Amino acid sequence: MIRFSLHCDNEHDFEGWFRSNDDFDTQAQQRLVMCPVCGSHKIGKALMAPSVTTGRQKEKIAVAMSKMVTELKEIAQKVRENADYVGSDFAEEARKIHFGEVEKRGIYGEATGEEVKSLLEDGVDVMPLPVFPEDHN
Repeated sequence: MIRFSLHCDNEHDFEGWFRSNDDFDTQAQQRLVMCPVCGSHKIGKALMAPSVTTGRQKEKIAVAMSKMVTELKEIAQKVRENADYVGSDFAEEARKIHFGEVEKRGIYGEATGEEVKSLLEDGVDVMPLPVFPEDHN
């Protein structure tokens, strides 16, 4: 997919995604491309600068990812401190809580991919808890 910066004859700017340049041209000729602001079908492509990742951008991404990992570690620690560990009984316990068979409480443990899929199909909200190398010490 290619993202184009587009503009209409009324000078409204917007973006569109197309499989190729030819795909845009075909859709524009068939009047399938329309300005979301005014509805004009007279659409042209604006000049676009290529997307280049600089060293500074890479550094910003690395800092953001490091911050996310730190936040995930904090969340995982809070879950472990405030929820009951149920080990391999996770799927069974989660289902009991969901259907009101036992008191509602936070739990964490292990589940197979099939167990998670089955829980989701039953409408049970689950989410993976990140595990980090220091969790195994």
